[in-house]
Amino acid sequence: MGNNSFFALLFRLKYINRWGLMRNFRTENVSEHSLEVAIIAHALAEIGVAYFNKTYDPAEIALKAIYHDVSEIFTGDLPSPIKYYTDEMKKSYKSIESEAEINLLSKLPEELKKSYENIILHGENIDSIEYKIIKAADKLCAYIKCLEEVNSGNREFLKAEEDIYKTLDTTGLDELKYFIDNFLPYFSNTIDEI
Repeated sequence: MGNNSFFALLFRLKYINRWGLMRNFRTENVSEHSLEVAIIAHALAEIGVAYFNKTYDPAEIALKAIYHDVSEIFTGDLPSPIKYYTDEMKKSYKSIESEAEINLLSKLPEELKKSYENIILHGENIDSIEYKIIKAADKLCAYIKCLEEVNSGNREFLKAEEDIYKTLDTTGLDELKYFIDNFLPYFSNTIDEI
């Protein structure tokens, strides 16, 4: 029997904190972030199907979104300003992520590897519409985190909120625009207002 530590490693995502360069009022870990990205990615796919006649598989997109950051088991959460500082660094980090995904998959029995390769290996599908939806959901979740921090009085997130919103505007995804127009405003409300 080989090293079957795949699932044990996944359960350690809760120990990897995000937003390492910034002071947070509430710490966010990779595990909870992955769930939120899956929820939003699924919603974007459902919106695409319901309103824009897309042929997405929302369940498949949600499943892939759950696993979108599993490479961080080995890399940690590298802050975006570092990860995307130059094209060379971005390319190098993508390579590191791919190696981490392959390493993680090696922690599965052979009989399960193929199934999980189709879910985890994002590098091969970087131009797919599924990947674009998951990236949009990832950015939207980062934006929502910024909103939460700013609404709590944390000015540390003001610039990130502004920068991330600009990137959301460049996706060209109708389903993302629909979500922003119809659902995003409620994220700034209190529980009583909701």
